[in-house]
Amino acid sequence: MKHTHGSVEVVCGSMFSGKTDELIRRMRRAVIARQKVQVFKPAIDVRYAVEKVTSHAGADFDAIPVEKASAIFDRLDKDTTVVGVDEAQFFDEGIIEVTNTLAARGIRVLIAGLDQDFRGEPFGPMPTLMAMAEHVDKIQAICMVCGDPASRTQRLVNGKPARYDDPVVIVGASELYEARCRKHHDVPR
Repeated sequence: MKHTHGSVEVVCGSMFSGKTDELIRRMRRAVIARQKVQVFKPAIDVRYAVEKVTSHAGADFDAIPVEKASAIFDRLDKDTTVVGVDEAQFFDEGIIEVTNTLAARGIRVLIAGLDQDFRGEPFGPMPTLMAMAEHVDKIQAICMVCGDPASRTQRLVNGKPARYDDPVVIVGASELYEARCRKHHDVPR
């Protein structure tokens, strides 16, 4: 079933807020509606399964890993009407053009990703994707310190808050992430 118009939906929030669960829920509903769906993810995301998006809660959905955003076009089936993109913050800026092009072709594009990095600053292409979307859902986790709603991701390195000048992505470090509210999010300078 083809959509009358293309559209862009963004689901964003901190880690552990349920972004991937929500993406999977919407994809499953599209399948029930007999729409042709494909999900893409950055090839660097190998936390669970290479060819699946998997939520922290254990839900999963088949996905195609791609090295860069433009590779989505190479892997896109001609009859696809709904495209999901998980962990969009890790894609290059090309994801913006890819998203706009797909929507212009009449495809419903569902984007999930972190809106902020561990510093609490806008993350990669997410601010632009949020601005151009027809619909944005910012969902919250639970603060691991006080139990209030959490909108930020706290990175801990060896049990201590990561410093502001630490790299956004640390490879091979002993790190842990927690959801935190604004009050308990700590990024020493």
